[in-house]
Amino acid sequence: MNVKLFGEFFVTLLVIVDPPGMVPVFLALTGNLPAKARNKAGTQAVLLALGVIVGFAVAGQTLLDYLHVQLPALQAAGGLLLVLVALQLLTGKTDEPVDQIGTSNVALVPIGTPLLAGPGAIVATMLYVQRAQSIDEYLVLAAGIVAVMATVWLVLRFSGVIVRLLRPAGIEVLTRIAGLLLAAIAVQLMADAIFAFVELYAPRF
Repeated sequence: MNVKLFGEFFVTLLVIVDPPGMVPVFLALTGNLPAKARNKAGTQAVLLALGVIVGFAVAGQTLLDYLHVQLPALQAAGGLLLVLVALQLLTGKTDEPVDQIGTSNVALVPIGTPLLAGPGAIVATMLYVQRAQSIDEYLVLAAGIVAVMATVWLVLRFSGVIVRLLRPAGIEVLTRIAGLLLAAIAVQLMADAIFAFVELYAPRF
């Protein structure tokens, strides 16, 4: 096993996914759910992120080429999606009954994607896959993806301890802070996408 490759890829992907940074957003979106539903949402989000990252690792470049979509476009789309979620958090429109919110909806968007399986994680994975030169290296990268997602699941699984400490008032404050952070992330994603488009098309003019 290529320990160096595993460590490099694991650290890179873990830093991009940023499990500690995910906790405020996860709690903001699921803090009012029962513990069982919150754990279910965390599991669904991690499984979806795992599936998306593996899917793009296997056929991402082929799919984007077929659709004539550049990576910056994917990045900008993720930014726009996060803007919508950030506005909901900032305006308090997530404070709805559990049955209206839908555990699966919260888990799929925005937690599963584009927060966990976002443009950064997808691009990093695709680059490492392109660099791999043997079956052993592909297996090392697969193990790295699984290890990162397992780490994320553990962090989200034990976020319930934070919920008990914060109580409803603390969750409400955290929701507004998470909305502001998400808005900043969304703006950064779109700005990076614009700069990438400029660098991509500027030589043509």
